[in-house]
Amino acid sequence: MSLKIRLTRGGAKKRPYYRIVVADSRSPRDGRFIEKIGTYDPMKPKDDPARIILETEKVQAWLAKGAQPTDRVLRFLDAAGLMKRAPRNNPQKAEPGQKAKERAAERAKKAGVAEGEAA
Repeated sequence: MSLKIRLTRGGAKKRPYYRIVVADSRSPRDGRFIEKIGTYDPMKPKDDPARIILETEKVQAWLAKGAQPTDRVLRFLDAAGLMKRAPRNNPQKAEPGQKAKERAAERAKKAGVAEGEAA
């Protein structure tokens, strides 16, 4: 059994509210969980202390038992100082894909031909 510390969604349509829970990785996102260890309310402002509420003793106990946090929960734990999250760097992220580069080259070629005819 692989334990995960993850979010389960609650709240109304377009009004998300998440519980931070420990669950078996095979159970559904909003399905069965073992223990609730916190809450996350994305509708509250970023500087509001009630936006993320964590029961740190429970979190540390589950981490000691081998529970793995998901990426989003790992961000919360890093902010709370419970775990370290390695910063990621992807310098190619903003670069256009191969197809987009081909289309841009095609457009430039057509624009060059159009300017040549106009002159």
